[in-house]
Amino acid sequence: MSDETVINFPGETRLETPIPKVLAHAAGANLTDCVVIGCDKEGDLFFSSSSPSGPEVLWLLEQAKKSLLEVYDDE
Repeated sequence: MSDETVINFPGETRLETPIPKVLAHAAGANLTDCVVIGCDKEGDLFFSSSSPSGPEVLWLLEQAKKSLLEVYDDE
């Protein structure tokens, strides 16, 4: 199946999304700040942020955490 036959689902899903697709979506989202967190194949943490401010990065992480908890709290 080619990418042209795939319909992007805008809602929440429990299916994995390929990393390049996630990053491409973020790159096209006109973001003002960005935090990328992941694990490499060895299980080591990867972290990168567009902001040099620890408190601002922590605020973004906490907002993402709150949003994620609210999605699964509604179930």
